[in-house]
Amino acid sequence: MTGAWAIFAIANPIGRQRSRGAVWIALAFLLLTPLRPSLAMTAEEAFADGNRLFRDDLYWAALLRYRQATDAGMDSPLLHYNTGVAHYRAGQHIRARESLRRAAESPPLEVLAHYNLGLNAYAAGDNDEALRWFRRARDQQQNVKIRELASRAIARLEAEEVRTVAPVVPEQLARQTRNLANLEMHARVGFGNDDNAYRSPTEPYIDFANPNLPLVTPTVSSGAYIPVDFRAKYSINSLIFESFFGAYSLSGKYFQDKDLDNGNEFSHEIRFGSEYDRREGTRRRQVYSAFSIAQHDETYYDPDDGSVRAVNGAPIENRMNYLRYGPEIAYRESFARLSFGLRLKGQLWNYDETMIVPEFDHEYFVLRGNVQYRFTSTSLLRVNVGKYSRRFGDRPSYDLDGAQRIANPTVRYDYLAASLTARQRIADSMWFGVSYERTDRTDRHAGYNDYSRDDYGLDFHWSPGSRFDLEVSGYYRIYDFPNAFAFNNPVAGRKTLETTRGRLLGSYRMTPSLSIVVEADFRGADSTDSRIAYDRNQYSIGVRWER
Repeated sequence: MTGAWAIFAIANPIGRQRSRGAVWIALAFLLLTPLRPSLAMTAEEAFADGNRLFRDDLYWAALLRYRQATDAGMDSPLLHYNTGVAHYRAGQHIRARESLRRAAESPPLEVLAHYNLGLNAYAAGDNDEALRWFRRARDQQQNVKIRELASRAIARLEAEEVRTVAPVVPEQLARQTRNLANLEMHARVGFGNDDNAYRSPTEPYIDFANPNLPLVTPTVSSGAYIPVDFRAKYSINSLIFESFFGAYSLSGKYFQDKDLDNGNEFSHEIRFGSEYDRREGTRRRQVYSAFSIAQHDETYYDPDDGSVRAVNGAPIENRMNYLRYGPEIAYRESFARLSFGLRLKGQLWNYDETMIVPEFDHEYFVLRGNVQYRFTSTSLLRVNVGKYSRRFGDRPSYDLDGAQRIANPTVRYDYLAASLTARQRIADSMWFGVSYERTDRTDRHAGYNDYSRDDYGLDFHWSPGSRFDLEVSGYYRIYDFPNAFAFNNPVAGRKTLETTRGRLLGSYRMTPSLSIVVEADFRGADSTDSRIAYDRNQYSIGVRWER
């Protein structure tokens, strides 16, 4: 006896019409194999009947047969593939993604599964994920037809001119593509080395902040650490275009050497709110609102040697620990080429009490707007303008002579920032971006801590294959302080500051969910205030899991 194993490829929904959209529905009989005893034959019969029901557009009935085949002992990539396609046709996109990802672990099905995962992600409203899968399908060499279809889908998605094959009323589309609930998770852990755990200055200096003007010789400490990053988001899609979510994130760094415990730090945050996302042709409207609560813990140490800071012999190691909370709302409207957005945020930052020195408690307000124009399918320009403010409740301002007198008004800094970002795609697997930002800070008391900052940035992304990703980013910032002195002492001269950062992140995807990640991070600061001048390099390797 023999049985037929069939592969179904999803019709391509990305295109203007069937004649131009490369609608591809393939039914291929790949393998005819002799069957084993009655149990395997029963499983194959259920599978074959599921394929028949699928061809008759009876997707729920086909899923029932595929389930029976699974219960009867069948566990093959082909079964996962056809199950994923049936889930897609039934509008169950999360389950479709799970099944197609399992099928993608099989080399013969990897290309088809990647392409169909892109179609499934697009149908679920996630264009970013769709682009990732389409690029993997495009970068392979095994199947020319799939490569052409993936390239066509990428071009249309990037131009934001995506249309479904048959017009669908938005309310109907939303009901078809949204599941009642969705869980997203991201976890990363690794092992790294930090060659300057306390951001210590590399050269001896005279401490002009001390009336005795001592010569300080910093001690640079290095050691191994474990970086941790975890994010989870649970969404309930109870309305047509709106979902309600709760999210949690944790990030931290923990040194393995007990002598470096003061360099440990971690932050975690809880957010809950709603997201609204509606598409009508080339128009898309998105609204995000949330309330967040976050906690950050680190040791307030002396960069010269990593020891706990103290005032009059009393330690104040908890001075930089804080709890922050507040609401945030963002609005974005996008069309085929033009998009614009607005973001509002208000937070209270509550630092631990020290009872010895002024606290850093403050209010934080943000108002930002942006406009983006996409000139072609491969190039765009984005303009951001923002105004934000930090208003401290206990920290006295500085006078123009560099003295921080207790009777002075509390610190208030107002910021005005404007940035310009340009991005260009060089090839389907490669793009780069450049940016410039100007930020002006105003010290509302006497202007002592006013500054202007020029920020030059660069981003580069390359996917040399379906499993590799490489990201390179960096910035150079130069601060101009018209009134401040180094060490807050006129004898030390005018304060200057330049900072740089370069970051390289490479990943290799072993399975659709699990990747190996390598990261290198280079930071440096140069200033006439030697206390804040340092060089620091970090290297790490780890694993990343995503769902």
